[in-house]
Amino acid sequence: MSDAQYTLPKSNSGPWSTRPFHRQWLMRQANNLFDFFEAASLNPKGGFFELDDTGKPLDAANSTRQIHSTTRMVHCAAIGSLIGRPGSGEILDHGMQYIWNQHRDSRRGGYVWSLDNDGVKDGSKQAYGHAFVLLAASSAKLVGHPLADQMLADVTEVINTRFWDASRGAVKDEYISDWSKLLPYRGQNANMHMTEALMAAFEATGNKDYLAKAEAIAKLIIAEHAASLGYRVAEHFDENWVLDKNYLGNEMFRPAGTTPGHWLEWARLLIQLWVLGEKRLHWLTDAARHLFRSAIDLGWDKVHGGFFYTLDWDNKPVMREKLWWPLAEGIGAASFLTSYDRDDYFQIWYRKLWDFADNHMIDHARGGWLSELKEDLTPTSRLFVGKPDIYHALQACLIPLYPPNGSLTKGIIEADHTAKVFH
Repeated sequence: MSDAQYTLPKSNSGPWSTRPFHRQWLMRQANNLFDFFEAASLNPKGGFFELDDTGKPLDAANSTRQIHSTTRMVHCAAIGSLIGRPGSGEILDHGMQYIWNQHRDSRRGGYVWSLDNDGVKDGSKQAYGHAFVLLAASSAKLVGHPLADQMLADVTEVINTRFWDASRGAVKDEYISDWSKLLPYRGQNANMHMTEALMAAFEATGNKDYLAKAEAIAKLIIAEHAASLGYRVAEHFDENWVLDKNYLGNEMFRPAGTTPGHWLEWARLLIQLWVLGEKRLHWLTDAARHLFRSAIDLGWDKVHGGFFYTLDWDNKPVMREKLWWPLAEGIGAASFLTSYDRDDYFQIWYRKLWDFADNHMIDHARGGWLSELKEDLTPTSRLFVGKPDIYHALQACLIPLYPPNGSLTKGIIEADHTAKVFH
């Protein structure tokens, strides 16, 4: 697009997020996601099923429950409770019980990565998983779940004593199950989600240590590394935090190269961090704008639309699939940036991303969002089978509806308080 194409006419310049129809449409999409995921995901043997494209369990007989899926469902159920979605309380309690009684390693401490009906399947202790336990506990605290405080205290102690590296201001990634071996890999993905969770914990408790840790991680990952790389977020490092451009890892959680979806996710998180930190760290907003624009300039497919999953270090697409979560994170980032920047660029992209979601990602016939498209936008399942979770898409739908003063849960609570004051 030329600069002229990034200017809105006065007749259509007002943000979509203030328009009654758009707000109703967003809440309807959020409700559709709850309809698809909520009851169908509930595994009577504990935890939650992963669902296929039609909303049926992928493995009803002996489903594997990975900790990020369990905890994300708890977080989303807390959101459902806060907005008044019936059924959310049962889902939240079901998930909290499973995290505390099954994922938690009561003998050796920490939380295991995955289980099935027979017990622990992968007992590794990963910072990525512990970040989501912190997020789930923080969100559960906001709705008053009885396990929230002890889970929050427990996972905080594990993060502080096992994962936090004060010398670098970031978390280490992964131990084997008995904590006797720390793997040398260091990654930004676990640290990005730890930043998200630390902010949620700060909001839930008021403890500024959480916020200080979040700011330290952002400084390392974004100010030190991404800024020096033209605001491309480096994913993989060795134990000394030296960038490893040749790293080949898990395509789903640690793909090679760079992942534009994470640039978008960081853009939103940096604005949240700036607000929660009383708007004193001005570099956060500048970085957020640069990250968003870099993701659009380098990651958006200018022929078919959608974000390429990964790029190499020459900015060429490697995994050319279009996944649902970068699109959802782009919407959330655009919404936050539009709230604090009057440049039409961000509002135009907010609309463009929702256009793409409605026409290509939202499964209007069966519910949920398609998880993966080929480069030409035909559905595929090379990386993801079925519809993995509600977390990214739900937040994309709800973030624009609430005050951008922190996390979505904080925004919902603030809006509810304001409504009561003026009632």
